[in-house]
Amino acid sequence: MLALKNRIQKKKDIEKIFKKGRTFKESSLILKTIKNDLGFSRFGFIVSQKVSKKANVRNKIKRRLREIIRAHSLQKETDNLLITLPGMEKNDFQETKRITEKLLSKAETK
Repeated sequence: MLALKNRIQKKKDIEKIFKKGRTFKESSLILKTIKNDLGFSRFGFIVSQKVSKKANVRNKIKRRLREIIRAHSLQKETDNLLITLPGMEKNDFQETKRITEKLLSKAETK
């Protein structure tokens, strides 16, 4: 489970990331990121009903993404939103991990 301090929970923080954040895309996943001055990274996950009408499928995707992020080093001071697109529900854990890590490395280099 992702630590509480590493989660984005307020709507105003999410709106700020949507308006001012940089966007990176990799197959069925989008990363929006913006610098913060908290000293640690925070993450939010958006899985809409366009991905799947079933809540258990959407929650499964969010659990996978949280686990991948938790295992990844969170050194950078950024606020991040991971937004899934239709097609993500077909990926297994290893494919999701590959896509997410590729996306995070793309964002870190820029």
